Amino acid sequence: MITRAGTFVNTLNGYSAFIPKPLPPEPSIKIDKEMYELLSSADRKLGRLDGITEILPNPDLFVAMYVKKEALLSSQIEGTQASLIDVINAESNESGIIDNTDISEIVNYISAMKYGLARLKTLPLSLRLIKEIHGILLKDVRGSERSPGEFRNSQNWIGPAGCTLKNASFIPPTVSEMNIAMADLENFIHDNKSCLPPLIKIALIHAQFETIHPFLDGNGRMGRLLIAFWLCEQEILHQPLLYLSYYFKQNRTEYYDRLTAIRKQGTWEQWVRFFLQGIIEISDESVKSAKNIIAIKTQCHDKILSIDGGNSSNLKLLDYLFYQPVVTRKSICKYLDISYPTSGVILKNFVDMNILKDISPGKQRNKKYTFYDYLQIMEKGTH
Repeated sequence: MITRAGTFVNTLNGYSAFIPKPLPPEPSIKIDKEMYELLSSADRKLGRLDGITEILPNPDLFVAMYVKKEALLSSQIEGTQASLIDVINAESNESGIIDNTDISEIVNYISAMKYGLARLKTLPLSLRLIKEIHGILLKDVRGSERSPGEFRNSQNWIGPAGCTLKNASFIPPTVSEMNIAMADLENFIHDNKSCLPPLIKIALIHAQFETIHPFLDGNGRMGRLLIAFWLCEQEILHQPLLYLSYYFKQNRTEYYDRLTAIRKQGTWEQWVRFFLQGIIEISDESVKSAKNIIAIKTQCHDKILSIDGGNSSNLKLLDYLFYQPVVTRKSICKYLDISYPTSGVILKNFVDMNILKDISPGKQRNKKYTFYDYLQIMEKGTH
């Protein structure tokens, strides 16, 4: 069966694999009135989201939490069971030991995001970089035995747990065709002659990567990481604030159905509309969250000023809470480099001001406190 997106071919082993055609699609993407309006709105709202970083106090602190949220949501799509608090606690664990595989996968995603963004300063988005990032993504977690950092050298397939090649819902290209398809995708990524609008181009890149499925494991997470890397490399976003995994998680069935429809019917336009709608919704959601965070920062800052006139340790702790919203008396001592008794005074003040909330009442030692209002914003959609 031949579609606009590629061809289903019968292999010598008796299964039908899909061989994608190189991008861009032929005939080219039809930008009708509806798609033009979606594209215009997505461009405008994404630009607004990018601009919000200019008014965020200490944007790097906020971005760090957005990356944690994206890592969690993307991993949840793959069935990972963990909460944002779990991830925060794991990252603040002084021993560095994480004994929960689900959390380790999320921490790896965060590391992969940070590595990829830093590496883009010296290496363009390429097959080499994709492999490097994938190696970090699967290091010492489930799938670590399945050639992390290397494209597959055997056939893979997609379907419910326990399925085989005979009853898989989708079989990506054979190994030889996969390597050709990835080379074609790299060429398309670097093709600056294309007249395609950038947001349509990244929609095509993500879908094509998921169709090729070049790794034995981790393709979904890697494909979602590609979105952030490409938008940042193109300077459409200067910080990875667009967590589309939230949209894909909310619309999981449609997400997979749209990808399937590309392969079976060549319906690229429907996929692009779905993708653009995601950018619109998540950009709005992210801007709203950022404004709420700014409001919280202002309120907390004013509370501190009203009590002590702006003690430097208190203001420094407030900044820290936007990066590490779960703290202990010991962690405050270490971060602020203050005595244990002094940390107790500061903690009491922050609790009295309703900035911090005691989440281990009745406990006398190793009590934990959360920056509750901030976490309420960041945890939305992660439960």
